[in-house]
Amino acid sequence: MSLTNRLGGLAFGGDYNPEQWDEPVWKEDDELMRRAKVNLATVGVFSWALLEPAEGVFDFAWLDAHLDRLHANGVSANLATPTASPPPWFTFAHPDALPVTAEGVRLVHGSRDTYCTAAPAYRTAARRIASALAERYGDHPGLALWHVHNEYTTLCWCDHVAEAFRAWLCERYLSLDAVNEAWGTAFWSQHYTAWEQILPPRATQWHKNPGQALDFRRFWSDEVLAAYREQRDAIRAHSDRPVTTNLMVPGYQNLDLWQFGREVDVVAIDHYPIAPGIDAAADTAFGGDRARSFGAGRPWLLMEQGTNTVYVGDRILPKEPGDILRHSLAHIAHGSDGALFFQWRQSKAGAEQWHSAMVPHAGPDSRIHREVTELGEILGRLGELAGSTVRADVAVLHDSDSWWAMTGDGSPSADLNYHSTLGRVHRVLWDAGVTTDFAHPEDDLHGYRFVLAPALFVLSDAGAANLRRYVEAGGTLLVQYATGVVDERLHARLGGYPTAELRQALGIRVEEHRPLARDERIPLSDGTFASVWSESVRLDGAEAVATYTTGMLADSPAVTRHGRAWYVSTRLDDAAYAALVARLLADADVTPDLPDLPPGVECVTRHAPDGRHWRFVLNHTTEPVRLPEAAHDLVTATTVRELPPGGCAVLR
Repeated sequence: MSLTNRLGGLAFGGDYNPEQWDEPVWKEDDELMRRAKVNLATVGVFSWALLEPAEGVFDFAWLDAHLDRLHANGVSANLATPTASPPPWFTFAHPDALPVTAEGVRLVHGSRDTYCTAAPAYRTAARRIASALAERYGDHPGLALWHVHNEYTTLCWCDHVAEAFRAWLCERYLSLDAVNEAWGTAFWSQHYTAWEQILPPRATQWHKNPGQALDFRRFWSDEVLAAYREQRDAIRAHSDRPVTTNLMVPGYQNLDLWQFGREVDVVAIDHYPIAPGIDAAADTAFGGDRARSFGAGRPWLLMEQGTNTVYVGDRILPKEPGDILRHSLAHIAHGSDGALFFQWRQSKAGAEQWHSAMVPHAGPDSRIHREVTELGEILGRLGELAGSTVRADVAVLHDSDSWWAMTGDGSPSADLNYHSTLGRVHRVLWDAGVTTDFAHPEDDLHGYRFVLAPALFVLSDAGAANLRRYVEAGGTLLVQYATGVVDERLHARLGGYPTAELRQALGIRVEEHRPLARDERIPLSDGTFASVWSESVRLDGAEAVATYTTGMLADSPAVTRHGRAWYVSTRLDDAAYAALVARLLADADVTPDLPDLPPGVECVTRHAPDGRHWRFVLNHTTEPVRLPEAAHDLVTATTVRELPPGGCAVLR
């Protein structure tokens, strides 16, 4: 049975930590949750010290009481394994399980995530607590979902990791000769003659070996996935409820999110905007589209967001009135089957006491809690769309190897930022009103009319062949600079960039990369400007749409077209890039769900298998918006023809 079937509609609630409070507060929580129509509470995320006060000794009485109390109050549990925060007794008993930095410093207890995922003692303890919880609560009538761990992220370079890394390499490459060849160890006299000589890429004198660093990132993602599987399988031995873990996007975790999407029963993410206002709305769509894509289009779950939290550099900015509703509905528009928060009640003490919550320090008589209660009322009216999906005609290609490779030492330009490049491409599509999927380069792309490859620094032969077949089948493809320049081993493509099959599709050959100085802008022949990067491009069947006008690249191609395959060898300014994408959207016959909406008004449609659909229209502007026609709105339960400033509608 799916989560929403168990809940009878969309999920609404958040992390609940009753162990931080006393009985009078619990009684108030019961009343406030009923009033806000909370139906799902995430419990136990940071409770290991209470659940297992000594090694192998469990105390479940307090959790029994709270799960029974929540169930009696109509609130189901998203029960977490508490393995992101080992208790002090664990770290004193197993000091070798504490994480070690790349510089060789062993960290101490006193925060969360103070563990090494590869440490045998940690893995044993994690399986033990997960199994004990599942055995006791696996068929609890109030249990709706299992939540393994919390935001897997901790990297480690200790000796346990070194041993596990060598075992991973042995399985992947079978021989030391193959490792030496893959890492190019003939350079800088790095040739290995025994497995024991290989270490994780710890701090060293200058640049690390890039192949070694990439393989370490791959290994670590696999190691974390194995740790997740162990807990998941321990749970499944005692429970039939769905199991997930909360992922962070875009780049907080060193994880291949495509792999995790295949292993969880439902993709769940935590999302906190990185900018206020309209940028927060675009960032929310970016996070939602990625979450949906990692789950192959299935409905996903927003596990965490903040009621009043926008992270901007070293500041935590507040949200504006109405953002709680708009951001939550935006996530649901992009495929989430609910909206959860961290957390229910704002902590009075501890490291995150200033993190916003559904019940703030000011209590229920506050703007925040009134908006939370309004959101719960509205989500109660949206239950009919649970399980519906989102369709997209456009895909942006996303690959973890390229991300990891572009963060390594020795990059020709520090401005080749993987996730900001992906975010920029998505933003241009979002501004154009186009719903976007993300896809892996080796995925079946035939269902998309337009595919963009903005940052595929690493591209396999299979991926390149897939893109060539996509173009040959009539798809529109836009490839951007610094794509396909290395293979999966980070070996440079010889004979010109990108890989041969992609060169054939694009009708070009890149001979030379010419990164630009910081803040340098260069003019192009069509009157636009470019920055960050340039390339010496030779035409091999393609036509030049725009050329460089200065320096050694004067009159050489900057933007090319070969049938339906386009190549951009530089970073176009925002207006020029938006105009190019708009042209290609038109060529591919891709249109918004609701054409002619003004900028800043978002429209996404969710579809049910029986043909029903719901159109989300979110007005992120300060002006009223006239809709094309009157329609029934589930948000207000009325017929609407116009949205007020900041207004939202879900049109049936």
